[in-house]
Amino acid sequence: MESASLVELAVHRLRREILSGKTQPGERLVEEQLTRRLGISRAPLREALRLLAQQGLVEHVPRRGARVATLSDRDVQELYAVRDVLEHHAVRTALPVRSSAELAGLRAALGGMREAIEAGDRLGVAEAHRAFHVELVALAGNRQLSAVYEAILLKSQLYMALNLRREAEVAQPGDGLHRHERLLAAVAEGDPDAVIAVLASHGARSYLG
Repeated sequence: MESASLVELAVHRLRREILSGKTQPGERLVEEQLTRRLGISRAPLREALRLLAQQGLVEHVPRRGARVATLSDRDVQELYAVRDVLEHHAVRTALPVRSSAELAGLRAALGGMREAIEAGDRLGVAEAHRAFHVELVALAGNRQLSAVYEAILLKSQLYMALNLRREAEVAQPGDGLHRHERLLAAVAEGDPDAVIAVLASHGARSYLG
């Protein structure tokens, strides 16, 4: 397997562990342990950790190595404040859509959400939530906006990962699906104020969705 493929494999495995909550924020990422567990050498591992650091999921601490990134309460508040600004701008720019065909991405994300719920895949549900919001912002047709938004959304999943187990304990599996169905209906209606109102009651700060 080529080095590039090993890097991709390591990024995928480690990101899934971080975003599932299996690896906790602040937990050290020990190279010796990771190379053995992933079956790769130090070079592709270090490149994978560098890429994850660019995504805001890993941080390097002087003289201590790499660890899963942590988010303070202020970090979380700021991430969601930026998210709100970007979403509101995208919604006001995009709506009303020209045809229902433009909503295909949102419908596909809902389909993925249903499948993940049926499979009991909590991380898959969270990824489908993220995909839905990425598709929502993409309706604005602004690639730079989408790139910034996806980066913010990915980093905010660190906060979401802390809540995966708690959400599973206190909420019904279909709660997130129903929220997104209501959001899709509001988008289809084409009223930006109505969509923003639904987003405001969306519960995103307790769980990514």
